[in-house]
Amino acid sequence: MDRLSWIRGVNGTLGRIAPSLVAKKMRKVFMHPRNLPPRDWELPLLVTSERITLRFGLSALRWGKGPAVLLMHGWEGRPTQFAALITALVDAGYTVVALDGPAHGRSPGREANVLLFARAMLEAAAELPPLQAVIGHSMGGASAMLAVQLGLRTETLVSIAAPARILGVLRGFARMMGLPPRARSAFIRQVEQDVGMQASKMDVAQYQLDIPGLIVHAEDDNSVSVKESQLIHEAWFDSRLLRLPQGGHQRVLADPRVIDGVLSLLAGRSLQARQSA
Repeated sequence: MDRLSWIRGVNGTLGRIAPSLVAKKMRKVFMHPRNLPPRDWELPLLVTSERITLRFGLSALRWGKGPAVLLMHGWEGRPTQFAALITALVDAGYTVVALDGPAHGRSPGREANVLLFARAMLEAAAELPPLQAVIGHSMGGASAMLAVQLGLRTETLVSIAAPARILGVLRGFARMMGLPPRARSAFIRQVEQDVGMQASKMDVAQYQLDIPGLIVHAEDDNSVSVKESQLIHEAWFDSRLLRLPQGGHQRVLADPRVIDGVLSLLAGRSLQARQSA
């Protein structure tokens, strides 16, 4: 029996007897990320970066000179996972600032969630030049869309392999961990209390996204269903949907079509701005 099967069995039994206790334990698992080291292919870009510390201790890496682009990685992710995209943006004349999310890398905190990520982006934006683009991967994409609702200002927005609904993420985790119905409900309530926002409100269908955007998702993503990208696209009038047949959840970040899509989005917005000036 593998570890996950064992956990599911224990949760299935204890979750019926003591649902709140099991929910509390699973909430802790859900909110505490591991800090995973960079892969070998990330190291060259890490060496060329400038480490900066923003207010409240938020840590980030910076490359290049020019208009600012802000990047946010996903759960248990790292800034250098965007290596191919960062290189392309710097070569195109942009400054790239990639955050260590709360409780990730060198940023402070012990817990992380989508709202903390969104607030971190707002804090970073307050210290940066006007943003030409915000790009988020996975939970970072969900956080970027939420941050725009909380007041983040950017010319364009890119969501890569992101979920459309946080409630769906919570339900999926609870099912994966084998929580029975009462424990599942208690788990969602406890997460909402910690986050300070109802999960049902963190849903792109309720957002006002009135900036040009790009939504990217691979058909073979086993972490976040490609169906989520369609939900985001339907709720976001001024968006382009780029669905790729392959790329999984992580490899999609280096796909040349994604890089071309991001650069085209930025160039199109800059052209519009020059024409209207």
